[in-house]
Amino acid sequence: MRSANDVAALTGWNADWAGLRVAVLGLGVTGFSVADTLAELRAVPLVLANRADPERADLLDVLGVQVVVAAPEQDTLEEALATFAPELVVVSPGFPPSHPLVAWAIEHGVPTWGDVELAWRVRDRSGVVAEWIAVTGTNGKTTTVQLTTAMLAAGGKRVVACGNVGVPVLDAVRDPTGFDALVVELSSFQLHYLDSMSPWSSVCLNLAEDHLDWHGSLRAYAEAKGKVYERTAVACVYNLEDDATREMVEAAEVQEGCRAIGFGRGLPGPSDIGLVDGLVVDRAFLADRWRAAIELTSVAELRTVGLGSPHMISNVLAASALARSFGIAPDAIRSALRAFEMAHHRTETILERGGVRWVNDSKATNPHAAQAALESFDSVVWVVGGLLKGVDVDDLVRANAARLRGAVVIGVDRQPVVEAFARHAPLVPVFEVDTTDTKEVMTTVVRLSAAVAQSGDTVLLAPAAASMDQFTDYADRGTRFADAVHDMMEGGTDDHEPSAPTG
Repeated sequence: MRSANDVAALTGWNADWAGLRVAVLGLGVTGFSVADTLAELRAVPLVLANRADPERADLLDVLGVQVVVAAPEQDTLEEALATFAPELVVVSPGFPPSHPLVAWAIEHGVPTWGDVELAWRVRDRSGVVAEWIAVTGTNGKTTTVQLTTAMLAAGGKRVVACGNVGVPVLDAVRDPTGFDALVVELSSFQLHYLDSMSPWSSVCLNLAEDHLDWHGSLRAYAEAKGKVYERTAVACVYNLEDDATREMVEAAEVQEGCRAIGFGRGLPGPSDIGLVDGLVVDRAFLADRWRAAIELTSVAELRTVGLGSPHMISNVLAASALARSFGIAPDAIRSALRAFEMAHHRTETILERGGVRWVNDSKATNPHAAQAALESFDSVVWVVGGLLKGVDVDDLVRANAARLRGAVVIGVDRQPVVEAFARHAPLVPVFEVDTTDTKEVMTTVVRLSAAVAQSGDTVLLAPAAASMDQFTDYADRGTRFADAVHDMMEGGTDDHEPSAPTG
């Protein structure tokens, strides 16, 4: 039986992982990558899952990895965990610290890691050890990761976006050819279980209430986000418009010589990246930053590729700071931005018909992200609601009442949303979609929205809530919305009368 100290000493692909008993919690994309890696390391993984994709389970069976799936109304997983007596537990992001399996590990003093912790320890798998650029924040993570990756690639670096987006980080570190850099998107869940990472540069883009049901409090959520800065080597990038991110940098233990680099949409000071007369300028990564600046791009150019809204400009500023910290030239950054294509479900225009624009921002899964989307438009029919995760939407409704033509409320947590409208926007027509048929939700949403919207309006799906109450994920929610828009608008069935509004 190996002690916690023995497990803590396991650093490097060639460390003595053989025979180590590891309980892997969850069998999604992350859990599978963990089990696959451990099998390659010759450890002894046991996967415990509430459900198992048959294809993943079959592949693990071929690898000789045992999978235990929860049985209805039985303590199957708890019993299997205790019987296995693991020396290490590796947790998929969906398992909060309060989960019985995680609580068992903590109570019994078993080291508990996430997949990113394991990946950091075995990052020398290919022999080419990549530097890590770490990105977190309540909103904007994925876009910033994609922008940073594009900038590094334009600068000639071999780079991949991984972590909470795209490729699992364990798959990236096991790539046989290796990379110069990994741009790693990190959720607060992953950061909670991370203790060893020492990135080249790091950023927390912003902080707002989110995932309070998982973390238990805003303070715990902020503490998890702040871990992104720990042990950073070159640049801690923070948001000049969000004091919480500056405070995280001030509290972090970083490597000697690491710099704090601010980004913001105002005039930049020395060591900042910001805006001057419509230009994005760098006053951080040049010798004479006290008296000079380097132009990277312009706001006008950003608008041509869909990056001109305020929150997208912030993402560009943060990504530029990360890329410049890695030595990427201004010309490469400008080239990457000119060629950049926005990902789906992020302020994505589906179509315009009859003077009405239909926009999919299903990725706006919390109030902070929804606010960023809403303030991009003057007159909105707002599609809102879903799984609120313990978050209050009162301030969001109050702040946007004047720009709303109407609201269509979806999801299981409709009542708090409807009540918020009654308190703070009583003159806004509000319609509830109470169907439980997933296929009918967005059809009803589009029918109601089309009846309310007028020329010059934007029908905006920015739910401020998670999607798992009615959809597979935010992408499924956004795709169904887009499909319903195309079906109804292109079919000419946009002349329905709305149902009676609520309140």
